[in-house]
Amino acid sequence: MDSQKIFFIICGFVFLIMLVTYIKKKHRILSFIFGSLSGITALFLLCRYGSGIGAEVPMNFFNLCGSGILGIPFVVFLAIICR
Repeated sequence: MDSQKIFFIICGFVFLIMLVTYIKKKHRILSFIFGSLSGITALFLLCRYGSGIGAEVPMNFFNLCGSGILGIPFVVFLAIICR
């Protein structure tokens, strides 16, 4: 299987897990905002300092939306795939 297909499958599973998690939370909006901000912050840090660990991750619309919706798990998978 291609690594890109595996990446999209894993992102789909993580999206479902995050959706269920956000639905079960008492403060859904606040939890989503915190998850989005932490994911975008992690993406910026990975783009800026990723060359130090060998993960050259481009800052594009897909990565920005993915880290905004899925949070830090998306950025971790990006770092693994781009390595």
